[in-house]
Amino acid sequence: MAVDSLLSSPLGPPACENDAKALRFIEEMTRNADLVQEKVLAEILSRNAATEYLQRFKLNGATDRETYKSRVPVVKYEDLQPEIQRIANGDRSAILSAHPISEFLTSSGTSAGERKLMPTIKEELDRRQKLYSLLMPVMNLYVPGLDKGKGLYFLFVKSETKTPGGLLARPVLTSYYKSEHFKTRPYDPYNVYTSPNEAILCADSFQSMYTQMLCGLYEREQVLRLGAVFASGLIRAIRFLQLNWPQLAHDIRTGSLNPKVSDPSVRESMTRIVKPDPELADFVTNQCSTDKWEGIITKIWPNTKYLDVIVTGAMAQYIPTLEYYSGGLPMACTMYASSECYFGLNLNPMCKPSEVSYTIMPNMAYFEFLPHEPNSAGLTRDSPPRLVDLVDVELGKEYELVITTYAGLCRYRVGDILRVTGFHNSAPQFHFVRRKNVLLSIDSDKTDESELQKAVENASQLLRGFNTSVVEYTSYADTKTIPGHYVIYWELLVKDSANSPSDEVLEQCCLAMEESLNSVYRQGRVADNSIGPLEIRVVKSGTFEELMDYAITRGASINQYKVPRCVSFTPITELLDSRVVSAHFSPSLPHWTPERRR
Repeated sequence: MAVDSLLSSPLGPPACENDAKALRFIEEMTRNADLVQEKVLAEILSRNAATEYLQRFKLNGATDRETYKSRVPVVKYEDLQPEIQRIANGDRSAILSAHPISEFLTSSGTSAGERKLMPTIKEELDRRQKLYSLLMPVMNLYVPGLDKGKGLYFLFVKSETKTPGGLLARPVLTSYYKSEHFKTRPYDPYNVYTSPNEAILCADSFQSMYTQMLCGLYEREQVLRLGAVFASGLIRAIRFLQLNWPQLAHDIRTGSLNPKVSDPSVRESMTRIVKPDPELADFVTNQCSTDKWEGIITKIWPNTKYLDVIVTGAMAQYIPTLEYYSGGLPMACTMYASSECYFGLNLNPMCKPSEVSYTIMPNMAYFEFLPHEPNSAGLTRDSPPRLVDLVDVELGKEYELVITTYAGLCRYRVGDILRVTGFHNSAPQFHFVRRKNVLLSIDSDKTDESELQKAVENASQLLRGFNTSVVEYTSYADTKTIPGHYVIYWELLVKDSANSPSDEVLEQCCLAMEESLNSVYRQGRVADNSIGPLEIRVVKSGTFEELMDYAITRGASINQYKVPRCVSFTPITELLDSRVVSAHFSPSLPHWTPERRR
């Protein structure tokens, strides 16, 4: 079919024949969303019919939605943990999936502090690759000429471990970058990176960042798009440039490579890139030696058309900082994915961050939606939920996402809260509202209320010897620092002012809190340098009463008022900061090593 044949497509005229195929696929999937969903569920149920998990519910070979929904329960991770642990321990029988589990993808930590292990199968890589292949054809509709340059993307692999049964356990993006799908991807003029694979695949975060930044500087005029997975990662890259530009400029001037970059494969790949360029070294020095870094991205990479970063959910807190560094470049959020499953893409990627909506692609998994009532107590066994199918969600309503995957997750609650903003053909479009129950997040960490409570309780034990206790507390994620860090406000009751806790004791309280937080947080602190030291700000006695008074003046009921455990509203943080009497930071790194699965 000729490229022109898609000129009347609702998505617009494609840039090339490959794009035309991709856009046709999107149209076909979204027009027939309900039929595709029916087929996906039937496929999953027929292939996994003999699994131990599905046989438990006596489907007797049924593959229709009604039977499935009436017999198979909606579950959380904790419900599946015994089965997942058996697979991790080496049981190769068909427990959740008829196809062999190829590895585990590590998700964010549970409230118990362990990462979740998400089972996956080899063919899921094909499904993920298919979704990736749709991103640039959509972007090309909005930004012309992206085949005339390169993308500077800061991409990293993270630590991986093996389960007792010998299966790899690693983050989903590490799995993808290390796969042949990524390493031997075919050449695509619309999708060329400045960084060689060796730099991306280097496990040492400094060496990887350094060489990726160096490549980006050498090819600064070729860069048309600049990105990282999360907004926090791109800001960290700019901070890295602030700290390391003298050495980078030296390498460019002399055509040598920083001896700290010791990985042989990285050094080998960089020999094709590093060469003496005194003029470029002078330019980098002139731009970076100033104190004013406003618009630094467009100064160094003048042809950048947009930033490719996730700025939805908790990442929205980084938008002002990115606008400052980029001089207001558009921010494109292109896709919606998790360790459990890849979900969909943004068909209007150049919209404002606050308007980002993702179109669920119905071929990725079977999707259901649990109506989200913010004040309800949640599901009970006595009142089973009535879940809604993909095409039956209602505009403006919020839902929790529930998925059934080819890898064997059945009616699994992902924990994402989504709001329906519209439809593309018959496929709904969702705005990501938040993670269910998550209070604090800086990078890929997610801390919920019970975890924060436990951390405060553990730390406050250090105050007992001083006859001091924590009367009240709240928190917020401070993203003005680079990297961002957790701030915990404490109001203390000191019963003996002659024996009040010292600065050193309060610093140890910061560290005790960090030791109590989950392994994803601690990895961010220790290995990834993506989270700064936790800070406790001690506020004057009576501060939390003032906080309540303020809430009541804004209409809160005095009978129902509860201290918020996390605050982000500027007047409230300003009130708290105006009452701070002392601030204390964690004096050292918490304990973290790559987990060994028991």
